[in-house]
Amino acid sequence: MTAPTSPEQKQLGPRPQRLLFLTLPLLIGVFYNAISLLTLPFSGPTLTDMLARLNQQSSASGLPPIQLAPDQLQWVLWLSFAITAILILWLYFTRRALLEGRSWGRVSAIVIGVFTLLIFPISTVLGIFMLIGAFDKNVVAYARH
Repeated sequence: MTAPTSPEQKQLGPRPQRLLFLTLPLLIGVFYNAISLLTLPFSGPTLTDMLARLNQQSSASGLPPIQLAPDQLQWVLWLSFAITAILILWLYFTRRALLEGRSWGRVSAIVIGVFTLLIFPISTVLGIFMLIGAFDKNVVAYARH
C-alpha cells in the first residue's frame, strides 16, 4: 500500500534518494535550534557567572574588566532569541521547499551547508552530506520548480 500523492508530487516524480542528505540535516538543525531556543531564557545567570570568571582571569593579565548591565544582558538574550528563531524558520522553510521540489530550496540548502562546514566537528560532517546531496544530479533535476 502506498501513501497518497498530491498532483504536484505526481508531476515531480519520485523523490531522489539523496534528497535525504539535505532534508535530514535540516531537520536535525530545526530540532537542535528549537532546544537551544527553549533553554535560552535560563541562560542569564550562566552568562553572568561566565563574565565574572572572565573578569577574574583578565584582572591577573591586566586586561580591563568586561561589564554588562542587566539591561544589556537582557538585550543580548532577546537578540539571541530573535536570531535563533529566524534560523529555525529558515531551516524549516528550506526543508519544506526541498520536499516540494523548489529550486530556491536547493540554493538555500547549499548556503546552509557551506555555513555548517564552519561548525566543527559534527556540523562539518552534516555540511559535507548536504553539499553531496545538493549537487547530486537527481536532486538537481528534482528541484527545478
